[in-house]
Amino acid sequence: MLAIIVAVDENNAIGKDNKLLWHITEDLKYFKIITNGHPVIMGRKTFESIGRALPGRTNIIISRNPRFTAAGCRVVASLDDAIAVASDIDENQFIIGGASIYREAVGVADTIYLTVVHNRYDADTFFPEISKSEWDEVERIDFERGKDFEYSFSFLKLKKIQYLKQG
Repeated sequence: MLAIIVAVDENNAIGKDNKLLWHITEDLKYFKIITNGHPVIMGRKTFESIGRALPGRTNIIISRNPRFTAAGCRVVASLDDAIAVASDIDENQFIIGGASIYREAVGVADTIYLTVVHNRYDADTFFPEISKSEWDEVERIDFERGKDFEYSFSFLKLKKIQYLKQG
C-alpha cells in the first residue's frame, strides 16, 4: 500500500509559511497510529518544518540537493527513489508532504488518509484536487469538535477505485 496521509481544510489548504494551520490532538494521535512502524516519505521542507526524524518510522526525505543530510533519515533524489527504498523496508509506505510531493504522489498512491477540517483558513499551500470518480470513500469518522479544537473535522479513508476493483 502506498498511502498519502494529509489534513486539509474545506479549500484543500494544508499550510502557510511552512507551518500547519491547526493543532488537533486527535489528528496527531491518528497520524502516529497509522504511520508508526512504517516508512514515511516527505520533502525537505516538510522535514524542516517537523524539525527531526519521526520516531518509530523510517524517515525518507526527498531533496534535489545531493549534499543534504538529516540525522536518522535516508535522503533520496526523487519520489520514485523514495518509493523504491520504502518498498524494500515495508509493504506499507506513507507520503506525508509537502504539496509538491503530494501532487506527484496522487497519481501513484492507492490510498489516502484524509483529515478534513470543516473550516477555511488563510493558506499558501494546498493539497491537489482529487477526482471523485477516481477515489472511493471506504471509511469515515466524524468529530463534532476536538478536545482542544473548536471546529468539526472528519477522518476519511479513500481508496483508488481501480484498486477496489482488483481487490
